[in-house]
Amino acid sequence: MEPPVEADGRQRGSVTAEVAVVLPALVVLLALLLGTAHVGTVQLRIEEAARAGAREAMRGESDQSVQQTVRRLAGKDATTTVGGGTEWTTVEVRAKVDGPVVDLLGLELSATATGKVEHSG
Repeated sequence: MEPPVEADGRQRGSVTAEVAVVLPALVVLLALLLGTAHVGTVQLRIEEAARAGAREAMRGESDQSVQQTVRRLAGKDATTTVGGGTEWTTVEVRAKVDGPVVDLLGLELSATATGKVEHSG
């Protein structure tokens, strides 16, 4: 049986079929765009946390204080590594990306900031 044909020769229901094909693709595209934006936001957040932690470490604050600052900015699940010597200090922050789309990928982002230690006196 052929689909009903309009007087001008068009088939009825073709728009519905096209929407049924295109709509899932648009939903997937939107999910990918939102997931990518979320990953970018998390990366910016942990970069800022690494910089703030490095500033504290450069001033001579304790590792515990640096880690508290990093967790406040990057989230409680972020891991922090403070290292360096007497002249330079480095703070590395790692965080897993969570979310409905990117959770499947198991992404872990990292950011590192290094600065010269301030000596008083």
